[in-house]
Amino acid sequence: MRRFSQRSHIVTLSEINITPLLDLAFVLLIIFVITTPLLEQSINLKLPTGGTPDKKIDPRSVRTVEVTTTGVYTLDKQRLGLDQIISKLAADFRGNPNLIVYIRAEKTSPYENVAAVIDGCQKRGITRYSLRTDPTAK
Repeated sequence: MRRFSQRSHIVTLSEINITPLLDLAFVLLIIFVITTPLLEQSINLKLPTGGTPDKKIDPRSVRTVEVTTTGVYTLDKQRLGLDQIISKLAADFRGNPNLIVYIRAEKTSPYENVAAVIDGCQKRGITRYSLRTDPTAK
């Protein structure tokens, strides 16, 4: 009876196949490239041009209200009614008197939609708000 040594059949793997790792890396890169712009803003608005870039402001003191041409309001990327938005802004203002409300509105949006947000802020004592524009557009 003949005995076989296991050593003669051991094959060492001298190279690692990185093709699956590269495929995974490219897929993740594509996913991040596609999803990153979607996370930046909740509504695709065409802001009016003009203004200057902002100075350094504490982001915890900023609330963003967005207004579409159809009168849809969002507060910090949450779709709410105008009364709910004003109530939340008033509650935030009581907790933080340095609150600044950014109002982003489509450039073709009716003025009454923007004026309703401004009026609601003023009635609740919020006097620091900013009508946002796109300073980079020419």
